Amino acid sequence: MSATTNQKKKTLRARRAHHIRLRVEGSQERPRLSVYRSLNHIYAQVIDDMSGKTLLAASTLSPELKDSPAAEAKKKDQAKEVGKLVAKKCKEAKIEAVVFDRNGFNYHGRIAAVAEGAREGGLKF
Repeated sequence: MSATTNQKKKTLRARRAHHIRLRVEGSQERPRLSVYRSLNHIYAQVIDDMSGKTLLAASTLSPELKDSPAAEAKKKDQAKEVGKLVAKKCKEAKIEAVVFDRNGFNYHGRIAAVAEGAREGGLKF
């Protein structure tokens, strides 16, 4: 891909993310679960938008996942494990429901796997 194509893809994703953020807002009772997908890793964080603070975070680079056998798995399986880890941390922090923010990415593949893993872990969207 050319540099202009990459720039256009970034610009379009930023526009989608902006439109999503206009509608999705996290609160103390129901924070926002924001997901970011890079080429090699996936990151998820739970954010309280009222205070502007990140309550908890997990990624494929988290120590809990980095040393586990899931680190050798496919990216989609790793994403599901990140979702389960976020759900586990939310349970410990007494958070039962979140608002899902796909951050401009299509709800498909690894993004959907994070959501599926979080639901399996007991989070409500």
